[in-house]
Amino acid sequence: MISCVNTALKKKNFKCDSENVRLDIYLANNLDGLTRTAVQKLLDNGRITLNNIPLRKNHITSFGEVYTIIQDEPSAGNVIAQSIGLDVVYEDADIIVVNKPRGLVVHPAPGHPDGTLVNALLYHCGDSLSGIGGIMRPGIVHRIDKDTSGLIIAAKNDRAHVSLSEQLAARTLTREYDAIVCGNLKNDTGTINAPIGRHPANRKKQTVLSGAREAVTHFEVYSRYNGYTRVRCRLETGRTHQIRVHMANIGHPVLGDSVYGRAKNNFGLTGQCLHASKLQFSHPVSAEPITLNAPLPDYFKDVITKLEKGV
Repeated sequence: MISCVNTALKKKNFKCDSENVRLDIYLANNLDGLTRTAVQKLLDNGRITLNNIPLRKNHITSFGEVYTIIQDEPSAGNVIAQSIGLDVVYEDADIIVVNKPRGLVVHPAPGHPDGTLVNALLYHCGDSLSGIGGIMRPGIVHRIDKDTSGLIIAAKNDRAHVSLSEQLAARTLTREYDAIVCGNLKNDTGTINAPIGRHPANRKKQTVLSGAREAVTHFEVYSRYNGYTRVRCRLETGRTHQIRVHMANIGHPVLGDSVYGRAKNNFGLTGQCLHASKLQFSHPVSAEPITLNAPLPDYFKDVITKLEKGV
């Protein structure tokens, strides 16, 4: 069991990738879980600095500036270990890779205090999870959405966590997804390069937004059906809801995505048809190249069967 101390602080550095944007607007659009009001409060309290100098909310960003952000560690009460079955694809002393089922939340959050992947990892790994992600996200290096299935990697120690985070930043940790999208894409391959930030009117959504963080998705058509296309997407960056936002932005939302696409579908889906099917990275200790694949889950195969039958 991991206990939270309410007075704990967490510090992180955030590198700016935009020019000439008010700092409070820029950070609100690019920091997960922080509204503009929350960012302004941090600024008013001297919790956001540049070269140890507190910044004002009307500071205008410059590319390459590194902001230090100090926040109170969330009060989580107790994050408990729970016996939840895991489909372990790979595991050693440093890392564990799990094939997450759709419907499983990655870490505790408001509305999901337990029953998450983190609770399952605590039970499976005991104390062998890195602490860099904080008490709410021990071991978590990257995330996938609740209703997205597939591969997710967790670090068992800080050394592994740092290495994997560096690979993510350097874009050498490759993540590929299978998706069914609505409509027929014009081109067999393509790249979507459009910045993504928090939606200004709906804080629970992301959107393509000028001045937001760079987001790049490469796609390749796998097969075509009547009114739908199966694609393989490769993330170059890792923004929240990136594939879902990008595909919706070009007019081809992911099938079953009620947030960014169509509310109803004829396939009985209760979430997006999106599966994290492949991971490639260097082992954080041995540097050995590792490639892992997760087969399509039943819900995805059922959709393909219906599409092939013309249902």
